Amino acid sequence: MAAPRGKFGRWWLAHVLQPIRAWGMIGLMEGMRALPIGAAARLSAAFARRVGPWTGASNIARRNLDRAFPDLARAERERILREMWDGLARTVCEYAHLKTIVDDAAARVEIVGAEHLDALKDDGKPGIIFSAHLASWEMVTLAARMRGLNLHVVYRNANNLLLDDYIRKLQGVSGVELIRKGVRGARRLLEAMQSGSHVVMLVDQKMNEGIAVPFFGRPAMTAPALAQLALRFDCPVVPAHVERLGDTRFRVVVEPPLPLPRSGDRAADVLALMTAVNRTMEGWIRARPENWLWLHRRWPKD
Repeated sequence: MAAPRGKFGRWWLAHVLQPIRAWGMIGLMEGMRALPIGAAARLSAAFARRVGPWTGASNIARRNLDRAFPDLARAERERILREMWDGLARTVCEYAHLKTIVDDAAARVEIVGAEHLDALKDDGKPGIIFSAHLASWEMVTLAARMRGLNLHVVYRNANNLLLDDYIRKLQGVSGVELIRKGVRGARRLLEAMQSGSHVVMLVDQKMNEGIAVPFFGRPAMTAPALAQLALRFDCPVVPAHVERLGDTRFRVVVEPPLPLPRSGDRAADVLALMTAVNRTMEGWIRARPENWLWLHRRWPKD
C-alpha cells in the first residue's frame, strides 16, 4: 500500500499506514505470545524462510552480501538469506516472549567470557559493551544483567513510534534503562557514565553524520560516539555477541576489552578505535554470516 505524496501523503502515512502496520505487527506478536515459546519460534521461522526471500528488503540483503563476499556462490548467498530470515523471525518471537526467557535465563543463556563482565562490575569505572544485530541481540543485555551489571541500553527508535513503544514495553522486563539516540539521550548517556554506569550499544548500523570507517573493505559511515565516550572516560570497551544454539537457547560470547589508542591526536584515536570495533564485528559476521541482519543499508551506493 503506497502512500500518496505531498502534505496529504505525510498525513496518510502518519495517521493511516503507520497505525495499520503497527497494529498488524503488534497483533502478530501478541499471537506469538499466546503460543508456547518453542512452537511460536518454529512456526514464525518456517513462514519467514519461505516468504522473506521474496520481499523487496531481501534485495538490500543480496546487494550487501555481494559487496561483503564478492566471490560467494549464488546458492550459498540464498542459503544465508533464508537463514537470516529464519533468525529474524525467531528474534521477533523472542521479544514477544522476553519475560519467559528472562525468568528462565540460567537454563537458556550460556555465557562465555563472563569474567570480562565481572571485571566491568568490579573496576569502579563506567564501561561500554558493544554488540551487533547478530542472532537474538537482546541476550547481550540479559547476560550482563545476569552478572549483576547496572545497565543503560542505547537504542535507535523505530520509525513507527506506536510499534516502538510496544517493543520498549516488552524490553522493560530486562530491568535496564533505555536511552533513545538523540540530543536528549546524549545528555542522559553522559550522566549515566559520569555516575559509573555501564552502557550497551549496537554499533553496526549506518549513521550518515558519522565518520567513514572500513567495514568489509569498504568505507562505511559509522557513529563515532562509542570511541568518543571511551576516550573521554578512559573506560573499558568490551565486545560481546550472541550465537544461537537452538530453540530459544543462546551463547553470549564476551571478549577482552579492546585497547584504547592514545596517540594524542583525538580524531585519529577515534578513527583507530572505531576501526578496531568494525574489524571485531566483521570477524563475528564472517564466522556466521547467516546470523547477521543484512537488511540495513550499511554502505553508500556504488
